[in-house]
Amino acid sequence: MVASAEHFIDEEDHAFLQLEEELKTIESSVTMLTSNVEQLNQRKALCLNEMQHLQQRISREGADAVVQRLLSLSRSLKDLERQESILKSDSNEICSKLQAEVNELENILSRGNDDDNLSYGYDLSLHNLLERLNSVKRELAVKLREIVLLKRQLDDVPVQAELIQYEHRFSELYAHIQEKLRKTRKLYATYNALLEIKDLMLKETSLSNSINSQFQAAITSTAGRMKLIDSMEGIMKGTQQASTRFPVVCGNNVSTSLWAR
Repeated sequence: MVASAEHFIDEEDHAFLQLEEELKTIESSVTMLTSNVEQLNQRKALCLNEMQHLQQRISREGADAVVQRLLSLSRSLKDLERQESILKSDSNEICSKLQAEVNELENILSRGNDDDNLSYGYDLSLHNLLERLNSVKRELAVKLREIVLLKRQLDDVPVQAELIQYEHRFSELYAHIQEKLRKTRKLYATYNALLEIKDLMLKETSLSNSINSQFQAAITSTAGRMKLIDSMEGIMKGTQQASTRFPVVCGNNVSTSLWAR
């Protein structure tokens, strides 16, 4: 009877040692998983930084550069999704292995054992395994939430079709503004020309009035007639210059007949 009990204890000790070795293997896997999660964190920080630069360049460089950056972010997102899938697969495998070990320990304990110390050791090992299992689950939950948050942030970035639509709209607005500016400049040029023509007409009118008032006295002498002819030629020359300049400025919309005398 004693030999049978000792044999049973030896088998359970051997099983416990195997569980400890497997636990070390699991710890190594958890360490590797933690390293992968840290790499994902670095990638996430890089993507967040890229998103910030993307938002700044949207208002500074236009849609073309934004589209290229968006494509880069999309590739990063696909890479993150692939790593997320691997991470989930690894975590499920680790959780399944830990759960199997917990179940095995529970089965060992359910068979019963009169050795209180051995039972206490199994209880402690079971408690430690459960703690590790819960800890791994919590860590994975945190990392998965971070990945989901990053995906939501990437979803807030306008898609390529929206950016192309914005670019087309900006081009239309720019062309419209340029056309308005061209028309405004033309109107200002016309207005300035009209002001100059008005001044010229006032001067010519004043000169014509002066000639008219002095006409009778001017034709009585040769010098007066020559001076009168010179004044009239000056009026004609100014009128011809104005009639030539005005249609050019106004786009040939006003007839030169306005300047006919």
